[in-house]
Amino acid sequence: MLLKTCLFLLLLFCFFLHQNLASSHGFLFNGFLGTNLTLQGLATITPTGLLMLTNATKQVTGRAFHPSKFSFRNPSNGHIFSFSTTFAFGVVSVDPQLSGHGIFFVISPTEDFSCATGSQYLGLFNLSNNGSPSNHLFAVELDTILNPEFLDVNDNHVGIDIDGLRSFNSSPAGYYSDDDQLSFRNLTLRSGRMMQVWVDYDGEETRLDVTLAPVPMVKPRKPLLSSKIDLAGVLMDSMFVGFTSTNGPFLTSHYVLGWSFNVNGTAKALDYSLLPPLPAARSSSGRWKLFYILLPLASAMFAVMAIAGALLINWRKAKYAEELEEWEIDYSPHRFSYKELHRATGGFREAELLGIGGFGRVYKGVLPSSKSEIAVKRVLSSPESRQGMREFVAEVVSLGRLCHRNLVPLLGYCRRKGELLLVYRYMRNSSLDRLLHDSGKPVLGWAARMKIIKGVAAALLYLHQDWDQVVVHRDVKASNVLLDEEFNARLGDFGLARLYDHGSDLKSSRVVGTMGYLAPELARTGKSSTATDVFAFGTFVLEVVCGRRPVISGEEEQVVLVDWVVENWRKGAIAETRDTRMGEEDELEEVELVLKIGLLCSHPLPAARPSMRQTVRYLEKEEPMPELSPANMSFSVFALLHNDGFDDYLMPFPSPATASSVTSSSIE
Repeated sequence: MLLKTCLFLLLLFCFFLHQNLASSHGFLFNGFLGTNLTLQGLATITPTGLLMLTNATKQVTGRAFHPSKFSFRNPSNGHIFSFSTTFAFGVVSVDPQLSGHGIFFVISPTEDFSCATGSQYLGLFNLSNNGSPSNHLFAVELDTILNPEFLDVNDNHVGIDIDGLRSFNSSPAGYYSDDDQLSFRNLTLRSGRMMQVWVDYDGEETRLDVTLAPVPMVKPRKPLLSSKIDLAGVLMDSMFVGFTSTNGPFLTSHYVLGWSFNVNGTAKALDYSLLPPLPAARSSSGRWKLFYILLPLASAMFAVMAIAGALLINWRKAKYAEELEEWEIDYSPHRFSYKELHRATGGFREAELLGIGGFGRVYKGVLPSSKSEIAVKRVLSSPESRQGMREFVAEVVSLGRLCHRNLVPLLGYCRRKGELLLVYRYMRNSSLDRLLHDSGKPVLGWAARMKIIKGVAAALLYLHQDWDQVVVHRDVKASNVLLDEEFNARLGDFGLARLYDHGSDLKSSRVVGTMGYLAPELARTGKSSTATDVFAFGTFVLEVVCGRRPVISGEEEQVVLVDWVVENWRKGAIAETRDTRMGEEDELEEVELVLKIGLLCSHPLPAARPSMRQTVRYLEKEEPMPELSPANMSFSVFALLHNDGFDDYLMPFPSPATASSVTSSSIE
């Protein structure tokens, strides 16, 4: 009996090994039950084992990636390894004449496409980065939409894409018969039939072949596409592999039934007998029968509805009226309609309220068209001049081009009567301020806090030095750091941000910001700079490590957090300033290092503060910190600012437009 049981378990093990075989060089999935894929958007594994990237829903995106990176580059000579993949897929549309945007096989350095646009850009790119060599992205597209701007050959084609959606090489979908290799057989990708793709790259010959055929036909000898292409400038040392798909306005389901991949070898053949069945297309004939039955009734009701509709037109125009001046035409792609935002937030109802700040309220919303979650900040405005508003909107649009995994994407704006609406991407885990200071929230451990500090540092490095222009945020603080689904830090609220060209200086203005984060020199010059952002970041670091606000209110006086940490350092007890709720005792050396980095960034002399690039190197321990002494850090920021006439909490926003005064609220 024991022997039979062992034999059964051995056979069962062999079965699952055959069905889902994976190694450091490749894998084989005959169906996806039990697989460990990274799923994003609408992507899911169905109970039958299908990888469903999208279902019959409009304006959705789905992605699926193998969770491990694969090495694509030979370290000895820098050449790209040969690789091979094959997968079975199906595109099922409610209307067989119309379809979503197809399926893309992707090799990417990242799984994070938070800055990408859905639908037209397949959830991979956006208007500003489509075609950029910095993407390092390779894709094979099974495209069922004709996009003339990308020079598509038709609405049913296969293409090879490098860093963008304009194909390097493409062909109408089909295959060449082995009996007569001049005979081309057309295939309709959206037919609802199961098909198979083979992608083979020869690293020595630098040749890429893409082959398509219906299942269960054997792989044709002549590929559909064959291109001489060296991927050494495209692929990085290690990359993710996966799929992405999007639906536009058409109801389409995109499926992958099986997938095999290998580096330095041929992908293992799929076992068709183990693949899950492809669902049949849902017929729409029943809907048309119902339509014809209801048509007479609908015609009778039309007259009544027309009368009621006429009465509602004027009321709706007044309800959703908004300003649109001629100069805004250039910015129209970044402008949301008030009607769209009103619907997204349920009429800005109290149930959707996320927070209230000194200059407006923030609401959660869901865009009706794309189902994307957003946060909308309503800012009461009284612009001093049309020119001022024009300059402000220009900067909003410029900031909308920012793209970094540690920034909250600013999606656009809306102007209506006496208010300005700023639209951001919604972050599920709210603000860091709430997690640090709300006793009802779970306590963040040291590893999570370190990850957040590094994330904000990376965001500021991008803003100060790595983007096309220099962006001074001017309001770095815990309430403006939001946390996404994986508790990654996202710096948001660019209502006070200012842009200028590299090598130039930001002009002086009235001081803005939040008490406790304001650099001492602002009291004298009113001139924001990257150094004032660094000061605010230093205060932010101390707040995260210590779990205390920048200004500590005592029974008799207010104490500045920076001064309190310096005083404890002077007593030889700097590590005791850490938030004791964390509980970790084995990280004291790293905690002490980060506290000193925070103090260095908060140095009273701007010239003594490091740049954000140096700060990132200190945090990553790539560069030793300079020697510091508490004697050189002794100062009282709060007293200095108070004596120079600062408001105890917030400073007013400068001209040109009070509309952008958002100092005390944050997108959550």
